[in-house]
Amino acid sequence: MIHFLVVFAATLLGCFAARVELSWDVGYVYGARDGFTYRRAIGVNGELPFPPVHVTQGDTLVINVHNSLDVPTSIHAHGLLNNGTNYYDGPDMVTQCGIPPGESFTYVLETKNQFGTFWIHGHTRHQEVDGFHTPLIIHSRKQPVIDYDEELLVAFEDWYTTEFNVRQEYINNLKGASRPPTNYAKALINGYDGNNTAPITFVPGKRYRLRVVCMSVNNWFKFRIPGHKMTVIEADGVESMPLEVDGLSMGPGQRYSVIVTAHKSDKFNYIYNVTSYSRFITKEEGLRPIVYTGLIKYKDDAPTKTIPVVSDNQLVWPEEAQLQAYDKQPRLPVDRQIELTVNRFTDVYNVPYSALGSSLYKSVLVPTLYTALSMGELAKNSSVYGPQTNAYVLKHLEVVEIVINNPAIEDHTFHFHGHNVQVIETGPFGNSSTIDREPVPRILSGPWPMWRDTVQVRAFEFIRVRFRADNPGVWFLHCHLAVHMYNGLAVVLIEAPDVLQQRQSVPEKMVEMCKRQGIHTQGNGAGNQGFDLSGLPPAVYPP
Repeated sequence: MIHFLVVFAATLLGCFAARVELSWDVGYVYGARDGFTYRRAIGVNGELPFPPVHVTQGDTLVINVHNSLDVPTSIHAHGLLNNGTNYYDGPDMVTQCGIPPGESFTYVLETKNQFGTFWIHGHTRHQEVDGFHTPLIIHSRKQPVIDYDEELLVAFEDWYTTEFNVRQEYINNLKGASRPPTNYAKALINGYDGNNTAPITFVPGKRYRLRVVCMSVNNWFKFRIPGHKMTVIEADGVESMPLEVDGLSMGPGQRYSVIVTAHKSDKFNYIYNVTSYSRFITKEEGLRPIVYTGLIKYKDDAPTKTIPVVSDNQLVWPEEAQLQAYDKQPRLPVDRQIELTVNRFTDVYNVPYSALGSSLYKSVLVPTLYTALSMGELAKNSSVYGPQTNAYVLKHLEVVEIVINNPAIEDHTFHFHGHNVQVIETGPFGNSSTIDREPVPRILSGPWPMWRDTVQVRAFEFIRVRFRADNPGVWFLHCHLAVHMYNGLAVVLIEAPDVLQQRQSVPEKMVEMCKRQGIHTQGNGAGNQGFDLSGLPPAVYPP
């Protein structure tokens, strides 16, 4: 009977599914997004910001991408599982070769049973830092956790005065010379300077769903509407049991949906607060962190109500292990554990790096997915992918527990491609006496751990997550802070390569796209056979 209901539901979903097709011309645009600095950025169809993408659960999203940049590009639908279509996941030299300048490629993204709040961004040369990103909303066909009258989108970004790769390459090439001053980010809200964002309009008595997307690349964001409570109903595209909070604290890549009920009277307007900060940037009163304010408008001529200031540590914020999944799935039993520790070090020129595996992640000479598909039985041996990939080979359907330890002063968010993971536990790790924060408690999840694709691992903390390896493919696991990813804070999960070889093959157009760029499409990480990795640049290991 249960099997019949599942099949019936899937059939019904397919009956209503649509094919949504978009054409994106990815190119350079110019402007002063922060209201101060005129600079080159990356937009779509000549626009920045470019429109959010809206589809419905079960739809097929087709994005025809033309590359008008002078370097390769690719896209990643952040949070979409791409089950059965690993090659459309997007990270350059992990699952594909980038789209060359002047060429086009079509991504076919199946939403299947997923719905919620996501985003799409560039995944080549950190192009998301320079504007190449937009929210992706997959509307549900089912009843929401809490009914609401209207939904609103709130998107946060951090914005810098120079292009990311230009600055990072300059810093890393200084070789001991004095480093330039830190490039402090401004904040953008819904695509524009945070202090000049349009008001959010509330109608008295209405219940609103706010979809909040943190498209930041380095900074954290805190969001509050003093005088109003928020009830969390979704995190990272997964429904949660309702949890009332005072505000949201979000790291790069994370998303929430919250229900906010407007007051019954329009006697007052209110002010919302957005704080943008980063722990690895020294505090400076009035500048770092930066606080932005905007208007919650009930009526044009209503006065603004004064709400007493309350310190953050007296407020309720959603914690990673505190949320409970609405589907009430219990904790998965563990078959295997992988423990990863952030290893921060500097080179002889005082350039900082962070490793998550045994070495710094660096792209190899063959897209790692293509190695997994072409190496036969040897694909089960992590050595064939090259030490630069930090590859971990997973067995089909085993339950994997990953523990990430962060014994350093910098906060991180880690994004799991291809999976949502159960957040089992968070807590202290290492010596936190050097940071301006009280020691954190150990928090064990309730009986129904929340599923997320992007998790915070703050300074001197650890996180324990679990997932079932039921999505054969090559999946990136990386810090979502661009500066950390640039310097190698990532590993690759090679999931069930034997099953992958039976079920998937790379579209011929993708193979030809690699060949036109002189990139190998078969063999180990160096494009050779067996364990011959000659030709790979040397791996960089922490001291």
